[in-house]
Parts: sequence; structure tokens; C-alpha cells
Amino acid sequence: MDIALVEEFEFDWVLSGKSKLTAQKYAYDLKRFLLKHPTPNLNDAKQWVIETPSQVGRRKRGQALRAFDSWLSSQGILEMGWSQQIPLAKEKTLPQTTATQSDYVNAIARASTLRDKAVIEVLWSTGVRRSELCALEIGDVDFLGGFIVVRVSKTGKPRVVPMSPAAKRALRRIVYSRKSGSVFNMTPNAVRLLLRRLEAPSAHAWRRGWTVSALRNGVSETSVRAAAGWSSGAMVARYTRALSGELAIDEFQRSWGG
Repeated sequence: MDIALVEEFEFDWVLSGKSKLTAQKYAYDLKRFLLKHPTPNLNDAKQWVIETPSQVGRRKRGQALRAFDSWLSSQGILEMGWSQQIPLAKEKTLPQTTATQSDYVNAIARASTLRDKAVIEVLWSTGVRRSELCALEIGDVDFLGGFIVVRVSKTGKPRVVPMSPAAKRALRRIVYSRKSGSVFNMTPNAVRLLLRRLEAPSAHAWRRGWTVSALRNGVSETSVRAAAGWSSGAMVARYTRALSGELAIDEFQRSWGG
């Protein structure tokens, strides 16, 4: 099979609005597979999938083969046709740390600089990823509109994220009269070390906490997905699965005026 097809598959995946990072990972795995098995069959695929000891890795390889096969069929290229017979390893749902209001209060209390406080405020009120926070430029902050623009995200698509009044005030304090440049001048590792120093949850835990807090406060799932940059509700469900009962209680109590 021509490996150039993998590159075309990768381009089409991104052009259709799906995750660029996922496309890159799939393409990387598929090229390795086809170099080893130029004319693959089902047994070759199954053997390749189980070669990796990681359950997550086996699932990703199976998903890559299925996605590629589906694309081949859509292009009228019936090269494989057996990918659906590859079992997908079940994904284990492990307990995940979710930042809470208490974590937010404690982190703000421990923060000793205006920049550190601003980092916590932005993480808590926007749910941006660590890399997105570090890439934030002064020109991406709209103080009048009350939002920030994430120009480079995991999916490759820009998005607009509302920020709280507290986050807006914190950002004003560290930006001063600067007109351009990085807001925080921090690397992702520096953010990780900052959170560790403040004894605060990880940046991803803040993203989960932001999701749960927004839903609990009545923000619609559609708006949460738009602000987070998710194309479906799958990530919302994953982040809130452990707290779904509490969210349901909050929602019903609001509907009853409680």
C-alpha cells in the first residue's frame, strides 16, 4: 500500500475540522505499520496492535487502523476492509483530580505575586490548557469584551473564551501599559512548577474543575464545549462522569428554586 495515502488521510482529517494532534499520531503509527507490512492483512494488523504492552497504545493503534480504513472506503479505495474486526482494548476510566472552589481559594491565598494570582484566576475562570495559557499574547486579551482569544489550540482551531471579572482585573494588573508581547512569559514547565509550589492541582485538573463549575452554575453544555474547544460532548462527559450525580442534584434544585 502506498504510504502517501497516509499523508492524504492526515490532511483530510485536519481539513474536516478534527484534531491535528490526533491526525499526526495516527499518521505516525500507520506509517510504521505499513513500512513493516506493505500489503497488510487482518493477522498482520492484530499482531501489530498487540505488540505494544500498553492497553492505551493498543487501543490507539486499533483506532488508527479503523479511521484509516474508513477514509479509504470514503475515497473508493478498498485496500483493507477488515479493520472493524480488530477488537479495541477497553479504556479504563481512572480517578482524576478535579480542582474545586477550595483549591482556588487556597491557591490565591498562597500566591505571592500578581503574576501567580493571575495564572490561577485564568486557569479557574477559562479552563485553558497549560500550553494555551503560556501562548497567550497581550493582543489576545479583550478587556472590553471580557474574553481571551486562544489562537493555537490542540485542535488547531482558534476559539474565544470568556473570562471572569476577577481574571480580567488580575490580567490588567500584570499587563500594565504594555501593548504587545507574552502575557505571562512562562513555559509550560514553569507553570507546572508554580502550581506545585502553591500546592495546587495540575493545570488539567483546573480545566476539569472549570468544566464542572460552569455546568454546576447553569452554563449550557453547548457553551462549555465552545469555550473548551470540544467538537462533541464526549470530553464533557468524561470530565464530569464522577460528579454527574452532584450536577444532577444542583440542576434539579435550581429548577425547583432551591
